[in-house]
Amino acid sequence: MDKLVIEGGRRLEGEVRISGAKNAALPILCAALLTREPLTLTNLPDLNDIRTMLGLLAQMGVKVEHAGNAVTLDAAGLDTPVAPYELVKTMRAAILVLGPLTARCGEARVSLPGGCAIGARPVDQHIKGLQAMGGEVAVEHGYIHARVARLKGARLFTDMVTVTGTENLMMAACLADGETVIENAAREPEVVDLAQCLNAMGARISGAGTDVVRIQGVERLHGATHRIMPDRIETGTFLCAAAVTGGKVRLTGTSTGLLDALVDKLMDAGCEITGEKSPSHEAILIEAPRRLKAVSIRTAPYPAFPTDMQAQFMAVNTVAEGTAVIRETIFENRFMHAVELIRLGADIKIDGNTAFVTGVERLQGATVMATDLRASASLVIAGLVAEGETHVERIYHLDRGYEHIENKLTALGAVIRRVKA
Repeated sequence: MDKLVIEGGRRLEGEVRISGAKNAALPILCAALLTREPLTLTNLPDLNDIRTMLGLLAQMGVKVEHAGNAVTLDAAGLDTPVAPYELVKTMRAAILVLGPLTARCGEARVSLPGGCAIGARPVDQHIKGLQAMGGEVAVEHGYIHARVARLKGARLFTDMVTVTGTENLMMAACLADGETVIENAAREPEVVDLAQCLNAMGARISGAGTDVVRIQGVERLHGATHRIMPDRIETGTFLCAAAVTGGKVRLTGTSTGLLDALVDKLMDAGCEITGEKSPSHEAILIEAPRRLKAVSIRTAPYPAFPTDMQAQFMAVNTVAEGTAVIRETIFENRFMHAVELIRLGADIKIDGNTAFVTGVERLQGATVMATDLRASASLVIAGLVAEGETHVERIYHLDRGYEHIENKLTALGAVIRRVKA
């Protein structure tokens, strides 16, 4: 099992390209199940979760052809509408095949998902939505089993804002009979990116990016070509890494508009951040002071501060001047990284869903263990400013969501290497 060894104390400088968004690519890969014609996707990140999803689709009978960071999916031969536990257990996003399979095949068997251990993330909203659209859905022997002749348009209200729930039901509704309205829908940019891809395939979706999404069902979808949006969480992670090291970094292929809440907080901490935009490119330039000011945050659904950036921002606050209060409102078990940051010398007190972080002059290198994807990133960020060597173990979590992160950080001047644990 691999680990990362980081020698802290280097200021990050230079330029790095941001990859395509994992959380946009995964549902869009599943959208290929909705049509018998080829779907070509570009700017696809090279990640374990992407490889797992492609393996799952291939097992169902989808032809997969790679060409660099592009992939063409041909689901004309789709013959096995089943997502087995062996492939689903490592990745919650596999639940996203449920809606497309039910809509296209009239039946789906999808294992209850696994993924990061950051709290309960129930799939009941997915099930309730399909049932409201006329599907017969049961949970049997650890699998969700859905059947329907053809889904019917319906008015759906989710009890909680759920990104994958919105995406699953939006895809299912594309082939339903009549209009579907999803109220209390997730507003994330990844939902918008999926809607843009589906519309390019012939879907009729309006309102994506608001809390009410309308889908007029069509008889069939056709093939298309779509470019995956930039990864806003990778963008935010590199912004935090630059900030904590007092660095000056230019991120290309991404936009400040994807992360307004984080950008505002980093500017409050003392960073200068500017966006660049032209017809041919987008970029972000960040320049950080020698020491940051502590800034409090509260996570909430988009467009508020993202829960997927909470751990990384906590790492930033560990060496900032002052005390910050971090409130996590999305997941009930998402402070596991705090214990590991304390091993590096951080001053963190936890009270329920609130963390009190008082910045220290310096962290000290130690061996730490990643507990989930974003926690892994927070430990890497902390290791960049810790004295001596930091060993980050169990980085298979990191490889699920960051494309060659050690290579990108090395290019910015970090001393970081992957070794066998």
